[in-house]
Amino acid sequence: MEKLRERLRYLQDPHLVARFQHFCGVRGTFSRSGAGKAGEKPTGVRRRIADLNLKEGSESPPQNGAAGGAPELREENGSEAPVKVKPLRKNSLTGDAGQEFLIQNRFLYYMFTLGTELGNESFYITFFPFIMWNVDVFISRRLVMVWVWVMYLGQCTKDVVGWSRPASPPVVKVEMFYNCEYSMPSTHAMSGTAIPFSLFLLTYGRWEYPSSLGFCLALSWCLLVCSSRIYLGMHSVLDVIAGVLYSVLILIFFLPALDLIDDFNLNCRFAPLVIISLHLGLGLFSFTLDTWSTSRGDTAQILGTGAGVTLASHVNQRLGLLPDPTPDRLPLSFPSLGAGLVAAAVMRLVVGVLVLVATRALMKAVTIPLVCRVFGIPSDDVRKARQHMEVELPYRYIVYGTVGFNVLFLVPLLFSHLQLS
Repeated sequence: MEKLRERLRYLQDPHLVARFQHFCGVRGTFSRSGAGKAGEKPTGVRRRIADLNLKEGSESPPQNGAAGGAPELREENGSEAPVKVKPLRKNSLTGDAGQEFLIQNRFLYYMFTLGTELGNESFYITFFPFIMWNVDVFISRRLVMVWVWVMYLGQCTKDVVGWSRPASPPVVKVEMFYNCEYSMPSTHAMSGTAIPFSLFLLTYGRWEYPSSLGFCLALSWCLLVCSSRIYLGMHSVLDVIAGVLYSVLILIFFLPALDLIDDFNLNCRFAPLVIISLHLGLGLFSFTLDTWSTSRGDTAQILGTGAGVTLASHVNQRLGLLPDPTPDRLPLSFPSLGAGLVAAAVMRLVVGVLVLVATRALMKAVTIPLVCRVFGIPSDDVRKARQHMEVELPYRYIVYGTVGFNVLFLVPLLFSHLQLS
């Protein structure tokens, strides 16, 4: 048992993250004199911000990757000249832009930057509509269900466990946006495991393609997302491993139930009431686990999107729109790739995204002032107003619920009128 604890402590050690970053060519630029603030106790935003700092009274070490005893930066023969880079995106809570760092391997930097985007909500908000509009509605709506549950359970678990991000120093913070959020488990690793492997399992036998190719693509997607979170200094190795295993556990129980859940959502006349109540209740519960943060809003956004897509699926079923292929047409085969096919897919994506962007802008302009007026909260400072659960939860639900509904109902109707179906 003691050996297991030692192994877990080793996997959680931020120095392990720092060594991986050093191996990949990431170097910190903090000096010993610049670390004086590391031990100060903050007065505000969240308890988790304090968890990221060193204990008061400790000796100030060199920061952001310049750990004591680490070799000085040298440009070795044949290696790339180091490039100074700023962290990706400011801290979502404090606005801190972070400390500049040095990159010696640009290929790995861009590769892992792309990899972490494969686990971000912004990617899935584009990826899921593309699958719906161009590939398979059946697969896409089930992927959305998997995504909603995996991300919700992962985020709630983070708030219960309450572990802070890897400390800097010794870790270099290549990304700052989620630096004040909790760390265990990695929800990027969870979605980066659940989505590609669910996509593989759901399409296996339904679409004709080499299964070995599908598995290799899913595994590559998963490994890229998981390793990117360590590279960016956002997670320990233990966080990532736990995220992968947690995601696998959820899939073991959830995937076999997808047929039953999907059938209920499509055919039960009480499904709309259950869908709205369930997703709203889950959002209210998640807001009670901790104080406000961007992750609270992200959770509500995911739940709202899932509710909207599921409601649209029910409405489509009632109206006989977007029917699933009959079993005798399976397995489906991919059409030959041609200029016309690519042009139609691009046109659908452009038109659909424009509709969604317009929907989001319109609903946002209407919802925030309306909700603030209902609950008596000043709307002059939108960022401050959205830190109230009474504003953030209905705002995210209404806006992204409408966006999710339009993805699968309004946009396909528009395609049929424009002869883009």
